[in-house]
Amino acid sequence: EKGSVEQINGLLRRYLPRKTNLNNVSQQDLDDIAWELNNRPRKCLGYRTPCEVLLEQGVALRN
Repeated sequence: EKGSVEQINGLLRRYLPRKTNLNNVSQQDLDDIAWELNNRPRKCLGYRTPCEVLLEQGVALRN
């Protein structure tokens, strides 16, 4: 799991560099980043997206 967490942290840094003041980031920007990350295929998920996996599990997603 640790490798996956580090991978996600690296992806987040593409959008939010270290020491970014989150008070200066809009909720819409955060939502857009979350959407991008949740719709990105992951090797650890068999190259499916987190959204696809959740839908397969029957988890309802909200917009």
